[in-house]
Amino acid sequence: MIYFTAALATFLIALLIVRTQHWHGALSMDSTLGVQKFHTNPTPRIGGVAIACGLAVVYLLGSAELRQLLAPIALAGIPAFAAGLAEDLTKRVGVLPRLLATIFSGVLAWWLTGVAMRNTGLSAMDSLLSYTPFAVLFTAIAVGGVANAVNIIDGFNGLAIGAVTIMLGAMGLIALSVGDAQLASVCFLIAAIALGFAAINWPLGYLFLGDGGAYLLGFLLAWIAVLLPMRNPQVTAWSTMLVCSYPVLEVVYSFYRRSQRKGVSATQPDQEHLHHLFHRAIVRPSLPQASSTLQNGMTSPIAWVYALLPCSWAVLFARDSFMLFLGFILATFTYAVLYRQLSRMDWQPSAPAALLQKD
Repeated sequence: MIYFTAALATFLIALLIVRTQHWHGALSMDSTLGVQKFHTNPTPRIGGVAIACGLAVVYLLGSAELRQLLAPIALAGIPAFAAGLAEDLTKRVGVLPRLLATIFSGVLAWWLTGVAMRNTGLSAMDSLLSYTPFAVLFTAIAVGGVANAVNIIDGFNGLAIGAVTIMLGAMGLIALSVGDAQLASVCFLIAAIALGFAAINWPLGYLFLGDGGAYLLGFLLAWIAVLLPMRNPQVTAWSTMLVCSYPVLEVVYSFYRRSQRKGVSATQPDQEHLHHLFHRAIVRPSLPQASSTLQNGMTSPIAWVYALLPCSWAVLFARDSFMLFLGFILATFTYAVLYRQLSRMDWQPSAPAALLQKD
């Protein structure tokens, strides 16, 4: 019942936010202006509040063992959530302060739990990670990177929430396979919270995760990706790396792609992510008569399938470092091939891009 209650509580809080938007809309609304935006109506972007409330319900209803594991994770996520929510409400918090907040959440998680990544499966790296300051710094930067990567893929209705649910489910299955039922429960409970939110967010996008929700979920995902191999040495870190490969590859390739543009900051948003190509090259031509809102929502299932493939591989080969490394190489190759092919198909610019070209 706790899974159902977590999902229901999150759904009801999200619904309440939508129903009361006339009270808080002056602060919480996400406008339709912006090169990376595809929604057609101003929409509340404080869905992270519903996610945080769902976590609070899980903590209140959970067992003592569950609380002991969940409490430090949730507390450590507060700086990441607060920085994202501040951006959602003010639209004035820069990229660097939000990145630093997520990194600080990683440091705080180490301080609360004493856990840092020390076993990557690479002997040279593991030698460096034997020194606590380096291990903490490496872990915090990796956690901050994944949290920001989840925010980057939050481009269409349901995309990030669905991808995170899939990745949490995969890590929960891996945890179960090695007998770590407590961590598996945390994974599945956070996934239940995500599904409760998804009922409002997908496919019509009545409420957005916002930066607060994306950073909070991204941090939770990233820290569980650290905890799983550290609590269970028989699980290699390559398994969680592969599980998180979709957002990780997206942010790495996006930074590289943007850095090649002359006179434009690598942090500037654009419409050239993989999910944008899915939208323009596949969804719009396939559903020409559908509303733009429905086309928006129908982009996400394609990305979910892409996220599901490496997650399935990681579950199947959770203890086989060679196969996991091979899976990551295949995921990288698949991303590159998909991006190249979809770029060639992308002959029809989206409406916002067309307007920018006209200006």
